[in-house]
Amino acid sequence: MISFTDSEAATALAERARALMDEVVIPRERELAGGTAISDATVRDLRAAAREYDVYAPQIPEEHGGMGYDFRDVLPTFEEAGRSLLGPLAMRVDAPDEGNMHLLEMQGTDLQKSEYLDPLVEGEIQSGFAMTEPMQGAGSDPKMIRTTAQKEGDEWVIDGHKWWTTGGVDADILLVFARTDEDVHPYEGCSVFIVPADADGVDIVRNVPHMGSQGDPKGHAEIEFNGVRVPEEHLLGEEGNGFQHVQQRLGPARLTHCMRFSGMAERALSIAKAYTTERQAFGDSVADKQHVRFEIAEQETQIQAARALVRAAADAIAAGNEARVEVSMSKVFAARATQDAIDTAVQFCGGNGIGRDLPLADFYELVRTFRIVDGADEVHLRTIAREAFEDVDSDELEPVRRYRE
Repeated sequence: MISFTDSEAATALAERARALMDEVVIPRERELAGGTAISDATVRDLRAAAREYDVYAPQIPEEHGGMGYDFRDVLPTFEEAGRSLLGPLAMRVDAPDEGNMHLLEMQGTDLQKSEYLDPLVEGEIQSGFAMTEPMQGAGSDPKMIRTTAQKEGDEWVIDGHKWWTTGGVDADILLVFARTDEDVHPYEGCSVFIVPADADGVDIVRNVPHMGSQGDPKGHAEIEFNGVRVPEEHLLGEEGNGFQHVQQRLGPARLTHCMRFSGMAERALSIAKAYTTERQAFGDSVADKQHVRFEIAEQETQIQAARALVRAAADAIAAGNEARVEVSMSKVFAARATQDAIDTAVQFCGGNGIGRDLPLADFYELVRTFRIVDGADEVHLRTIAREAFEDVDSDELEPVRRYRE
């Protein structure tokens, strides 16, 4: 396989993560009947094991309970975690808490970090990220945001309607994106607030029924905010800079999502290779059929390319760049590559692919959502295209004849 320029520290961390997955997490996954909900006790056991293997919360600074690794160095470990739906939960690299912890680390005050970041890292509390709104509100175009937060004395009063708030059903705190100044462009008039989920006026309407719910331990909440009051110190970061803060969260979070899903794709292909090697049909093993071998080879190539794109985007972020185009390219390509790989695995495993004795059915349902969450394909393609057409060289058409010229 192609080797990447991962540091020695990144490689060693990923090796420990792989050992945890192979020796603890995946065997525990196999003990669970298909469709079984993951218990809190199981999560606690797996997190204890992650600490023993020295891979717990590697992306968080040591002073807040993590291991203090650079973002670039944790990417291979995120991929290892993605090989099982239990992996991210075990290593505390699970969405949305992973992204929320990153935002709190970057923008939180010392008090906010003590009250919310540290307990999040420990797994003592859970969080949700409330940005997306129902139709005619913020979605693929976040500038359409309708949720508001108005200052009254030393409090903020929040009114609005959110949904697809991952983890919102069981969250202890919500990071809420709201409009704080309606007289300026949304890019300059939005802010982020820390809202206790049990605050007066927070109404958890429902857990939105969705594709892949059987393999999704977090759920996605619909939430209404009706005159919710929070003290002014619950403003996260700077007033009016919410869009900038959210971008700081979303860019890295999209890349970690890509790596978790590429790990899922790797596991799916591993299952497919094992199954087709053992499965006999028409005189020999299915793995001996040329179509199967070529298709697996195609998918392996695509996943390797996705890994390379993500690392290039992470390097750009580490160099201090916003890397919006690089992140968008990574997101679109990785989402499609992982979807194709998992679809191939399902197809080649036949009845065992669509059954739930293996994790492929859960993978299949979850990966389709990846092309929508964290920005739909079309939003990212718009970002890529905008830069692609910024500097069109008209001299390239100098030899072309025009009508009656």
